[in-house]
Amino acid sequence: MEIRVATINDIPELVVLMDQLGYPTSFNKMESRFNAILSDATYQTLVADFEGNVVGMAGLRTNLSYEYDDTYVQIVAFVIDSNYRRKGIGEKLIQRAEKWAKEQGAIAIGLNSGNREERKGAHQFYIEMGYKNKSIGFSKDLV
Repeated sequence: MEIRVATINDIPELVVLMDQLGYPTSFNKMESRFNAILSDATYQTLVADFEGNVVGMAGLRTNLSYEYDDTYVQIVAFVIDSNYRRKGIGEKLIQRAEKWAKEQGAIAIGLNSGNREERKGAHQFYIEMGYKNKSIGFSKDLV
């Protein structure tokens, strides 16, 4: 298994992974999003490649902070294909994400995760990886 930077060729698998994360999309929409992300230097997309198949992804973004002088990294998307969970792939992907964050000079890394029932296993995984449950997120649709 290899953790590598995602390429445009990974879009079909990213579509599948986004669906499993709970955000169904089409190839064309994912292609458009991914091209926009590729053009923004604050983003990085890592994938877990298992025997030529993308089975996981981590979407990362560096951020400035109002509270501190340093940057931090937010994991904006994280998913492992349901057929490959509990095999250590998520752990390797998180570790590589943390390494990338440090390479960017970030002092911290964080993520938001939905509080749906099906996310409880993911929450436990994050806790096991050393993440703390520190906040409650809120959102509002504007369109």
